[in-house]
Amino acid sequence: MAFEHQKAAALRILEGIEEGTMSTADSYALVEDADPALLYLIFTWIRKRYADIPNADAVRARLVAVMEKDPSIPRKLKEGQADPVVEWFEEEYSYRDYGSHDFIDLIVEKLEG
Repeated sequence: MAFEHQKAAALRILEGIEEGTMSTADSYALVEDADPALLYLIFTWIRKRYADIPNADAVRARLVAVMEKDPSIPRKLKEGQADPVVEWFEEEYSYRDYGSHDFIDLIVEKLEG
């Protein structure tokens, strides 16, 4: 059950920022409880996915708004960046090769495994 809950929460964070379906406060509540490595990977996936899309300003603005909600978020991202799961993913895979659901499945499976 924890595995499915983790996947659902991770997708809510990602899709909430990506699609604008949650307020910054609602996103922050989920981000605050997220694993630092998972959070770093989600935020990096969003940044890489929308880096070259000219009309994605709203997505990038929502990401920045969540990151600026609390000074602990950048620290949490920095902590997550140092996690071996991040190194594994970045050496073996490319962020741009995965849609949101497949990406979350792969990452949560690795974190929970």
